[in-house]
Amino acid sequence: MKAIVQDRYVSADGAVRIEDVRAPDVGDDEALVRVRAASAQVYRWDLPAPMRSIGRLVAGAREPKAHIAGLDFAGEVEVVGENVTRFQPGDAVFGWSTGALAQYVAVGEDALAPKPAKVSFAEAATIAIAGFAALQALRKGRVTDGHDVLIVGASGGVGSYAVQLAKAKGANVTGVCSTDNVELVRSLGADQTIDYTRADFVEGGARFDVIVDMAGNRSLSELRGALRPGGTLVMVGQSAIPASQQSWSKALGRWLRATVWSLFIDQRLVALIPSRGHEDLLALEAGVEAGDLTPTVTAISPLSDAPQAIAGLVEGHGRGRAVIEFPDRSG
Repeated sequence: MKAIVQDRYVSADGAVRIEDVRAPDVGDDEALVRVRAASAQVYRWDLPAPMRSIGRLVAGAREPKAHIAGLDFAGEVEVVGENVTRFQPGDAVFGWSTGALAQYVAVGEDALAPKPAKVSFAEAATIAIAGFAALQALRKGRVTDGHDVLIVGASGGVGSYAVQLAKAKGANVTGVCSTDNVELVRSLGADQTIDYTRADFVEGGARFDVIVDMAGNRSLSELRGALRPGGTLVMVGQSAIPASQQSWSKALGRWLRATVWSLFIDQRLVALIPSRGHEDLLALEAGVEAGDLTPTVTAISPLSDAPQAIAGLVEGHGRGRAVIEFPDRSG
């Protein structure tokens, strides 16, 4: 089968390529899925030397242990193991798996859910990972009906889901994005938008019950100033920081400061490291089926253009998700 292979950590293009690799074996508790589309994702490594030494014990000392890139996908079940009960060959599914950027993945049934009929395979391929982060960020922020919620980075993969999920909870949502993405964020249901190229939300005087920050480029003091007493800041990512300047050590230091501050103030400052779980996957499926969630796909590229499409992700993008489509059996 063909797969997008990555055998070294990267912050520039040239580290991924298309190769013929052996198809995965299928265990008794797994389903073999023919991937129709997968989100364009690669293994990045921006840690400074001390943390790099520790982190690579988990991810791989000199290269990623998982040589095939990708995390979330959509496709059709080809074969099921003898212990799999919820899926049959021919079922359309979406879910998550390491090595998702390949023509086939073998995955446990808890990492799969039926593909919502109203979305395409390309759209379904963007749901799991970004959806987990958005769902869990709002849960961590304890968002509920009537809350004023600020989503910083509202047009991105996680932000676009966070806007919709917050609206489904009955919140009053303000989305921060660039000029080009204002109409998109409004179409997702945001009650108000702030174009960060023209206005600064920390200086506007508005105060919020919950801030979900995907950008990571404002200080804790600035973000606290936009929170009401008793409000919650949920820190999710660093999407507004150029990839060359992103650092998990800086993020970790920021999270630790936030934890300490929270002991002495009446606001909650919390960091999110998203987890992956079957119940959340089903919740996202239900949200799409109910019309509360619509995936936002930036671009769809064929497998032949995957290295170039992935190289374009290194500096990030602020609108939805990019997807790689895989050819059918004859491709």
